[in-house]
Amino acid sequence: MTDFDKPRESCGIFGICDHLEAAPLTYFGLYALQHRGQESAGIATIQGNTIVDHKGMGLVSDVFDMNHLKLLEGRSAVGHVRYSTTGSSVLANAQPFLVRHRKKSYAVAHNGNIVNAHTLKDELEESGSIFQTTMDSEIFLHLFVKNLEYGFEQALVKSVSRLQGAFSFVMLTSLGEIIGIKDPYGFRPLCLGKLNGNYVLASETCAFDLVEAEFVRELDPGEIVIIGPDSIKSIKTSPASRRAFCIFEFIYFARPDSTFYGQNVYLTRKAHGRRLAQEAPVEADFVMPFPDSGTYAALGYSEASGIPFEMGMIRNHYVGRTFIQPTQSMRDFGVRIKLNPVKKLLKGKDIIIIEDSFIRGTTVRTRVKALRELGVRKVHMRVSGPPHRFPCHYGIDFSTRGELIATRKTVEELRDFLGLDSLYYLSIDGLLNATEIKSPEKNFCKACFDGCYPVAFDRQLSKDCLESN
Repeated sequence: MTDFDKPRESCGIFGICDHLEAAPLTYFGLYALQHRGQESAGIATIQGNTIVDHKGMGLVSDVFDMNHLKLLEGRSAVGHVRYSTTGSSVLANAQPFLVRHRKKSYAVAHNGNIVNAHTLKDELEESGSIFQTTMDSEIFLHLFVKNLEYGFEQALVKSVSRLQGAFSFVMLTSLGEIIGIKDPYGFRPLCLGKLNGNYVLASETCAFDLVEAEFVRELDPGEIVIIGPDSIKSIKTSPASRRAFCIFEFIYFARPDSTFYGQNVYLTRKAHGRRLAQEAPVEADFVMPFPDSGTYAALGYSEASGIPFEMGMIRNHYVGRTFIQPTQSMRDFGVRIKLNPVKKLLKGKDIIIIEDSFIRGTTVRTRVKALRELGVRKVHMRVSGPPHRFPCHYGIDFSTRGELIATRKTVEELRDFLGLDSLYYLSIDGLLNATEIKSPEKNFCKACFDGCYPVAFDRQLSKDCLESN
C-alpha cells in the first residue's frame, strides 16, 4: 500500500554486460531496488543484434515469471522500476524505453527529471521528431539518434550536454554495450560493480549485494561509462561547479543497507537520530517509530538519550499496493490496515515518535489521534529532517508548494494540527553535520528545505542561493 504522506522517488535502474544470466540477474537487481518504484517494471536484453523487452504495470514479481525471463535470453540487459514524476502512470510510459534507428536498437532506463524537457521536446518536434510517450526520458534518445552523425561517443556527449536537471541513465545498445550516464551535478545515484569479471550498474549498492557483485565505485557527476564485453571506458564531460546529490537519499529514499559517499545509509540515519536527541531532548517512557519510517533514526535517538526503544506499532507486511475500501465510513481504513498498535504497551505512556518526513500531514494526524484514543498520555514527535517548504523539480513527486503543509503552517501550528504535545524538526545544519561527509553544503541538494535550487527551471534562477553556499 502506498503512503501518500511520504515523498516518492522516480525510479531504480540496473544494467549488466556480457553475462549468461543477464535477465535473471537484472530481475533480482530490480527486486532489490523495488522501493524506488512500484508502478511498473521492465527488462530489455540483446538477442543477436536486436533488443527485445518485456514491461508491465505493477511490482517486479507481478510483471515477470520464469517464462518471461526465458524469452529474455541474452548476454546484456538493462532494467527499470518506476514511479512516475514526469509522464502518466500507463504502460506506454513503462521503461526501459526502446527505439530502433537505421537497423540498430537502443534501450534506455532513466532515474530523475529533466527540467528543460518541454523546451527540448518543442525543438525536436519542430525538426520532425514524433514522440511515443509523455516521458522526459524519451527526449534523450531523440537527441542521441540525431547526433549519431558525429559518431557514437560524441552523440552521447552532445546529447547529454543539452539536458538540464537530474538524470542517471543506463543504456543498452544492439552491440551489447551498457552505458551509464550521470548528470553534471550528480543528483541521482548510479554505482558501478563487478560480478566475476562482468560489469554491473545499479542505482544502489544493495542491488550488488543481492546478485553477489562487488562494489567498485560511484560514477562521478558528469561521467559517461561505456561498458563492452571486453572493455570499459570513462568519458568525463564538464562537471558542475558543485555537487548536488539528493540528501533525501540518506534521509528516506535509499535502502538502509546501501552506501553512498562511503557512508552507510543505516548508520547515517542513526546519526540523524542522535543529533535530534541533542537538539530536542524531552522526557518520555520510550521512543518509537511508525515502521518502517524513522526506525533507524529512532534507534539513534534512543541510543543518545538513554530512553528505551520500543515498537509501539506493528506493521502488516502483507498489504499490497492497493486494496478495496468497502464503505465510505471506512475512509481511514488505509491507514489502519498497514499499522496496528500494541495497546498494552502504549496505554498511559509518554512517547516520542520519530519520523523521517511527512508531506501533507494527514496520515500522521490520523495515527496520532488513534494513539490518543488508546490512552497515550503525551505524544512528542521528532522528525529526522528539516520541514519540506519548497517543491522538488529534480525527481521527487511533490512539485507544488500547495502540497507541502509546512509551507502553510508554522511548527507550532503543525503541532496543534497533528495533535502533538511537542514537535521538532532536525535543523539543516544538524542534518548536514550528522551526515559526516566533507563539505556537505557543497555536496548535497537541499532545495526542498531551503529553496536554493542548483539548476534553474522555468526561467527561475537561484544564483543568490548558490553564492550563499
